[in-house]
Formats: sequence, structure tokens, C-alpha cells
Amino acid sequence: MKRNIVIAVVTAAALVGGGTATALAVSGDDDDASTPVTRTDDDRDDRDDRSDDGGDDDDRAAAPGDVTAADAVAAALKHTPGTAVSAELDDADWEVDVLGKGDTWHSVRVDPDTGKVLGSSEDDEDDAAEVRAALKGTSVTAEDAAKAAAAKGTVVSVGLDDDGDDRGWEAETRASGGDERDWNVALTTASVTADRDDD
Repeated sequence: MKRNIVIAVVTAAALVGGGTATALAVSGDDDDASTPVTRTDDDRDDRDDRSDDGGDDDDRAAAPGDVTAADAVAAALKHTPGTAVSAELDDADWEVDVLGKGDTWHSVRVDPDTGKVLGSSEDDEDDAAEVRAALKGTSVTAEDAAKAAAAKGTVVSVGLDDDGDDRGWEAETRASGGDERDWNVALTTASVTADRDDD
């Protein structure tokens, strides 16, 4: 009888406490002294009970490490010579797209805390001629554009917009409060203007 009471008490405690409990009662019969052994599982899976912090993957881009977009571009070009066409803080790493010789594209990953190149891979893109045409006669590089846009906030991406008549660099910045802004950086003067579509 004692064994049933002990098991009932342990089960009730587990239900009230929200945990998982296991009770073992060792006894010969009801007249012998029972020795209950209780184990509470403190390592239970709380994944379903965790509250969502309201963030998403983009929150990582709001707080880059010490390596700026310009630093990431410089590190990528040192590792993989060519023309940097974009840099973006993605999945907690900088991803820099570099157009190499001919039509060869490279995606170079750079650590945002150390500036170390984490790896690179070749990409298959067929717009190399368009990019080269858009950059012909220009003096402002992706690194220059990132430095110019940094006056407006923390740059989390910079990339070439080679469509239409408004060719230039596009940059996204984030303020310390998390506000995002888009900017246009001129290909010849590095002047920074607010993106008209960012309203």
C-alpha cells in the first residue's frame, strides 16, 4: 500500500511541477518497508516551451562584428583578385561576390569578427558582360561605396545596380535602433543620396 501512495505522490509532484519524474519502489510485499527512488529529469526538452525572442535571421545583420563592409570587400579581393560587385552580411558572415577573369564569379565568405576568409566558391552567372559595361569608366569601387555609405549608418550590404539609367551602387544601412535605410552611391563621385523607393 505504501508503494502505491509513494508512486501516486511522485506522479502528482511531476504533474504539478511540469517535469518528468520516474519513481521506482523496491519492496518484497506490502508489509516490508518500501524504499522509493525518485529521479527528476532536469534535462528535459524545453524547445517547445522556449519563448520566441521576436527576432529573425535579419537581426544578425543588425549587429555585425568589427569588420565593416569595406573591410570585408578588401579581404575578399586579397583572397580572390577581381572586381567586387556586392557584399552582404548574410547568416552571420559577409558574402562578397567577386567577378574574376573572364566570366568567372566567386562568392567569398568573410568572418565579421576577424576579417578572415572562411572559404570561397565559384558561381555560375551569365551577366559578367553587363557588369563590366556598367562599371566601365567609373572610379568608385564597392569598397569606396561602402565607406561612403558608412557615414549614414552601419552598412550591412552594398551592391551594384546595373539596370536602367540609374546605375550606381546600392547600400543598406542599419542604425543602432535597428532602422533600415537604403542609399544610392554614385559610380563616379561616391555621393550618397537616399533611395527614392525607400519611403
